Amino acid sequence: MRHKVKKIRVGINKDHRTSLIRNLAMSVIIYEKIKTTSAKAKAVQPFIERLISLAKTKEKREGIREIEKLLQHENSSRKIFEVLVSKYKDRNSGYTRITKLGYRSGDNAPVVQLELV
Repeated sequence: MRHKVKKIRVGINKDHRTSLIRNLAMSVIIYEKIKTTSAKAKAVQPFIERLISLAKTKEKREGIREIEKLLQHENSSRKIFEVLVSKYKDRNSGYTRITKLGYRSGDNAPVVQLELV
């Protein structure tokens, strides 16, 4: 039974969802803010929080390997260790912020901005 198991399904199958979350997370890490729909932002936010927390607890070499396994992108994993870990050394959680921007004109989907604090 799957009682009280919280996972945001974006309306796509599992492989597509993991690929979407991985790509959105890479974009947030590289550009430090993205504009996307509300459901996608809520799905990727805990993943980014876990990546940064993992990077803070691990040693550099071991952490880079583990994050590259999750992201499969070398530049974003290096940016986490070189820029973001030092930026968030005093913060325990809450590395991202979701700001509502309005609604998309084509399908009236709620659009938000997901950014690193």
